[in-house]
Amino acid sequence: MSTQVVVLGSGYAGTGAIQRLEKELDGDADITWVSEHDYHLVLHEVHRCISNPSAESKVAIPVDEVKSPSTEFVQGRVTDVDVDERTVALDDGTDVDYDYLLVALGSTTAFYGIEGLEEYSLELKGLDDAREIHQKVSDAAADATASDPASIVIGGAGLSGIQTAGEVAEYRDDHDASLDIHLVEGLDQVLPNMDPELQGALRRRLEDRDINIKCGEFVSKVDEETIYIGGGEDEAPEELPYDVFVWTGGITGQPEMAGCGVEKDERSNRVHASSDFQTSNDRVFALGDSALVEQGPDAIAPPTAQAAWQAAEVAGENLARVVRGQPLKTWTHKDKGTVVSVGEDAVAHDVDGVPINVFGGKPAQLLKKGIATKWIADVASVSRAIDAWGDM
Repeated sequence: MSTQVVVLGSGYAGTGAIQRLEKELDGDADITWVSEHDYHLVLHEVHRCISNPSAESKVAIPVDEVKSPSTEFVQGRVTDVDVDERTVALDDGTDVDYDYLLVALGSTTAFYGIEGLEEYSLELKGLDDAREIHQKVSDAAADATASDPASIVIGGAGLSGIQTAGEVAEYRDDHDASLDIHLVEGLDQVLPNMDPELQGALRRRLEDRDINIKCGEFVSKVDEETIYIGGGEDEAPEELPYDVFVWTGGITGQPEMAGCGVEKDERSNRVHASSDFQTSNDRVFALGDSALVEQGPDAIAPPTAQAAWQAAEVAGENLARVVRGQPLKTWTHKDKGTVVSVGEDAVAHDVDGVPINVFGGKPAQLLKKGIATKWIADVASVSRAIDAWGDM
């Protein structure tokens, strides 16, 4: 019987690993790809759908355009992984057997136990989320007036929060909508823990788009109409009324991994993996946001699309190597820079091969488009990438 290799997830990590695995094995094992969705989502560009729903067809790539015909695709949500029986349970009651497993299920939004936060906020983790944000913003704009604008609040000023705020501003300007946009960050600056020059460049662009920035106080509670910020025993929280609230304030692992018998962070369910992606079970590998991939004794790989792209190449090859009984390769993340969009504008920082530390304008915009379309060309086709260029 042929060796059964199963890959869970169709994000950057799972998609990249599937393509490398197919190339490496070339029919030497049976490959099964499992995902809740029958498409690969270019997640770092899904915010474009908030202002431009037609971009959906550009950022969602059908799996049949990604995988080879010999790879079996199974659509379903993973509910459990049994490492003793070597089975993956799906939400339709079926099981998928494996000899070797790669977990690349991505992450979910972290709500940190804040009262009302999960109940009343929207998130941006997928295509359905972007559709819902677009519709909620559109509905709020329809009910707003110049004297009584709608309040759109984005919680968290990391990459996702900044790009979400930029797209809401793009929608406001394209539709001449009466919207007040607020970006709330608990730490002291937008894009926390990054280069101050980059932070300053992003803040200027956000403020130029009339986005109100509030840093330095954490969301403490949310109800149906109000976000409460800061406060304590001797201080009342600030109250920020809202019509639409999008929360982008952090990530955590998938709850489906809670019962999986591999070593993981018990609080987040993110799986511990060495730099060759092998977990505490030698038949289970993990990468991407699902995993805490070692990068030395006191460091892990960042949960970014860039890191997942890089890791997927080595992870896919390592799965083929373990099937063939060969030694595994280790992976070290190399940061090639950061590019952040603010609507149609963009800011780039510390880009590999570019002598300027921070730059914006047309060069950064073209670089942002180029990164997205290169990935689309790599996983699908050049023609699809060319078609997507205008919407990136």
